[in-house]
Amino acid sequence: MAHSASGQRLRAIRFGRSSVAARLEHEVRLTAADFADSVAEARLRVAAARYKVEDEVRNTAGKLKSHVRKAADEAKARFGDDARFLKSWIDSPGRTGAVAPSSPFLARRMASYVDPQAEGPVVEIGPGTGPVTEALIERGVDEGRLILVEYSPEFCELLRRRFPRATVIEGDAYALSTTLSGHLTEKASAVVSSLPLFNKPPAERTELVRDAFAKVLKPGAPFIQFTYAVISPVPRKGSGLKAQVSDWVLRNIPPARVWVYRRAKP
Repeated sequence: MAHSASGQRLRAIRFGRSSVAARLEHEVRLTAADFADSVAEARLRVAAARYKVEDEVRNTAGKLKSHVRKAADEAKARFGDDARFLKSWIDSPGRTGAVAPSSPFLARRMASYVDPQAEGPVVEIGPGTGPVTEALIERGVDEGRLILVEYSPEFCELLRRRFPRATVIEGDAYALSTTLSGHLTEKASAVVSSLPLFNKPPAERTELVRDAFAKVLKPGAPFIQFTYAVISPVPRKGSGLKAQVSDWVLRNIPPARVWVYRRAKP
């Protein structure tokens, strides 16, 4: 009997040990499975984070590439404009008057004197390659309201490509009302001039502005003109005009100022 009881206790101990071992093995398996799941989840997170970073890098690289391409295109266009302007100056220095287009800083200063809310077309004379035209559009002047009077056939072709909604007239700005005949359905809210006025005698400059105020501009509308000179490009004595002048725009070659003329009230 003693031997039998001892055997039963031994079997019970063995059974207990095997149960503990089984439970331990089960816990180990569960722990291993949990660990494997955690590792898999961590890998997924790492992969997602890496994909997000790579996607952001791709997007940033794409934007950078786009900016670089845009800057290169602008530089190419700018270089092309400078070359065109220089050629035009060499061919006809009396009409072009400058060896480079107006800088964006001068163009924006000129455009700042135009009220984009004023009704009527805006007439630009001597637009060249269009830097002031661009500034006027940035200012809020609808492109369809712009009438561009340019003497150079090459510049006219360029302006039509760049500003397809604007009216581009190939003609003589110094005979302004005649050149605009048939194109001006109502008087203009502004005339913006980049003409080299000092290349003309005082009488011609006076006649241009007188013609503009008499036949082109609405009452109170401005005639805007830039110059590299220190004095007014429009003779003021006896002109019946009042004028204001900007400070020097130094970021232009050469530095320039903007004169704004209006008819003095009687």
